[in-house]
Amino acid sequence: MTRCHIANAATSTAAAEDRYQHVCKKISKRLIGFLFVCFVLSFLDRINIGFAGLTMMGDLGLTGTQFGLASTFFYIAYIACGIPSNIVLARIGARRWIGSLMIAWGLASTCTLFATDATSLYLLRMLVGVTEAGFLPGVLLYLTFWFPSAYRARANALFMIAMPFTAGFSSALSGLILGLDGIWGLKGWQWLFLLEGLPSVVMGCVVFSYLDDRPQQAKWLDSEEQALLHHALSADRASGSAAATQDARSVWRELASPRILLFCLVYFCLVNTLAMIAVWTPLIVKSFNSVSSNQSIGLLAAIPQVCTIILMIVWGLHSDRTRERRWHLVLPMLMAAIGWILTAVSSYPAMQLLGVCMAASGSYSAMSIFWTTPDQALSFNARAVGIAVINAVGNIGSAVNPLVIGWLKDLTLSFSSGFAYAATLMILGALLALRLPISTPEHQP
Repeated sequence: MTRCHIANAATSTAAAEDRYQHVCKKISKRLIGFLFVCFVLSFLDRINIGFAGLTMMGDLGLTGTQFGLASTFFYIAYIACGIPSNIVLARIGARRWIGSLMIAWGLASTCTLFATDATSLYLLRMLVGVTEAGFLPGVLLYLTFWFPSAYRARANALFMIAMPFTAGFSSALSGLILGLDGIWGLKGWQWLFLLEGLPSVVMGCVVFSYLDDRPQQAKWLDSEEQALLHHALSADRASGSAAATQDARSVWRELASPRILLFCLVYFCLVNTLAMIAVWTPLIVKSFNSVSSNQSIGLLAAIPQVCTIILMIVWGLHSDRTRERRWHLVLPMLMAAIGWILTAVSSYPAMQLLGVCMAASGSYSAMSIFWTTPDQALSFNARAVGIAVINAVGNIGSAVNPLVIGWLKDLTLSFSSGFAYAATLMILGALLALRLPISTPEHQP
């Protein structure tokens, strides 16, 4: 081959790479921002009970165990409905299903203001769990229809920063809303569920007119862009399916394979910390200084989330640029474990807050990397159910954690034993992650 031919080939490859990057950025601008807002509302309706608990526990006469059990019931319903929800999404499309889910969970979350005792709270939180179950695994599946694996860590990170963003934003917002206590005869926590639940209903209506189920239906992509994306996704699917289907005679046998069980176990360990941050952060921060006002607690609880957003973006971008996944998953999990240990052993509020920052930043960054990997270990036919299975089994940690932490707090009158529990699971999860069947993302296009 002559130098001229080599130069022309290099120029052609560079031009194709530029077009590929342009298409991915165009999709990101169109979808990620919108899905980010949807996830903010979803996560807000999931975690606002943590701030409601600052006053709800006293108003309803709940113990720490009962309050934790409300979140446990939420996740029991969430786990039970996640798999069938993803199956429905794969059949009828994301636009109709996600829109319907948002309207349903918005109404269910709003109705939590009518809780009068532990039993009614359990039932209402289960209803929220049923309706919200399909959103996260559904969107994770949806993103595999639009983003090839080489681009997905940054896409996942930009989408999933909705979780720390919401936790930080709601920390300040919820503290202010609790100050509405007594207006129109409603308690502050009742205002919380009302004002943070109804926006999901409105956004659910918007989903019906905004989302496209597949790239082929997207009128905002021209034919060349659709062809380029189809080529990249097909190559992605072929490279992943070759490894995933070697010992899979059926979808269900594939889902019961040891590699999928390993993904479930790693996610279970990771989710315990995610659940602890989501539900207990306000009460953990309050334990550092019991005389702080709800507004001060809200502002302090926002600090770990700001740190998390920064690390998630930087870490996801670095993982895509280096095309490395395994250590980008393991290292932040170990960082989170160190954070919990620091929070447990220190008696200084500033050091304890630093520990929470490390735990939050590490666990959320690990999660955004984690969800770039399962689809490469699954055949295309098993992907919808497989992602839902991993999410459902892993989220048993979300059901177990609030109950365990609430019980440990009632038993020891401190969160320290809960911190040790979370740290142990993160170390175990990091060790298991070293054995995950993680492949290197193919260079695109």
